[in-house]
Amino acid sequence: MGDSAAHQVLIAGSIAAFTVDLLVYPLDTIKTRIQSRDYQDVYASQKQHSATKGTLGIQPPKPALFRGLYQGIGSVIFATLPAAGVFFYTYESAKSFLSTALPTSIPTPFSHSLASAGAELASCLVLTPAEVIKQNAQVLQRSTSDGKPKSTSLEALNMLRHSPDGVWRRLFSGYTALAARNLPFTALQFPLFERVRTRIWEIRDRNRKKSRAVESDNRGRSLVETGLVTGLSAAVSGSLAAFVTTPTDVVKTRMMLAAGEKQQPESSGEMLEKGRQHKSKSLSGFQVAKEIVRERGIRGLFRGGALRTAWAAFGSGLYLGSYEVAKVWLKKE
Repeated sequence: MGDSAAHQVLIAGSIAAFTVDLLVYPLDTIKTRIQSRDYQDVYASQKQHSATKGTLGIQPPKPALFRGLYQGIGSVIFATLPAAGVFFYTYESAKSFLSTALPTSIPTPFSHSLASAGAELASCLVLTPAEVIKQNAQVLQRSTSDGKPKSTSLEALNMLRHSPDGVWRRLFSGYTALAARNLPFTALQFPLFERVRTRIWEIRDRNRKKSRAVESDNRGRSLVETGLVTGLSAAVSGSLAAFVTTPTDVVKTRMMLAAGEKQQPESSGEMLEKGRQHKSKSLSGFQVAKEIVRERGIRGLFRGGALRTAWAAFGSGLYLGSYEVAKVWLKKE
């Protein structure tokens, strides 16, 4: 990949990441709170609404669930822009390299899975610290008696700094969990995304050729059409991959929140007792999953799954759609 193309990919990826983060962040905050251990104690209504509980598998929420929906957004914007650039640059480079390095007998979806896996591992190194800070900021209980508002991202980082294990260990405590969630997600999403997008373009180009409206090549594809086709393909593939990988997302959320639990201020009055908080810190991902099943059953592993699926459909469509539009526009410029 040439320097000009590399810069275009980095800029396009950053534009896409920034656009999506601002628009879908509130949904991510609600999902994190629903998946947290403290949902029943802090965010769920104590009133019995059996019909609602039976339908959603969770207690109806308190208004607190919908407060401060942009808590932690600062850390995400700071890290997501370079992480997205690293991901797309690695993905495009790996895809280009594998297309010539692998035998032609290797299926294309397999090479796309390898490229997305390598890109995800690289991107997670940049994203993990911000993700830990973000998720702890999202569940931070703020006192209404405080004077001027403080940055929730800085408050969450301050909690992590007082960890006996050291701040860096806490900041990277969720790397394996984040990679374990994102690797199968991207391995499912990107081959499906590439296949669906190719199929849609084939149908549209065939229709163009029949109607003789324009030639069936890239010159006949407008920016709007490119965005719509890419966005639809990404929404379909992203929603399917998101639902399948919901259990790993729940485990990842629990592990990242555990990194800051011990440092939560006791004055909040709504956090779980210290004994339960300390117990959850040293658990592996598999142990956390077993604990969730023991507490909530298999359904607990899919908590927030519907919201995650909707978030992924909207977010992936907007993310990859705006990325592709930005890349095509930059190339034309």
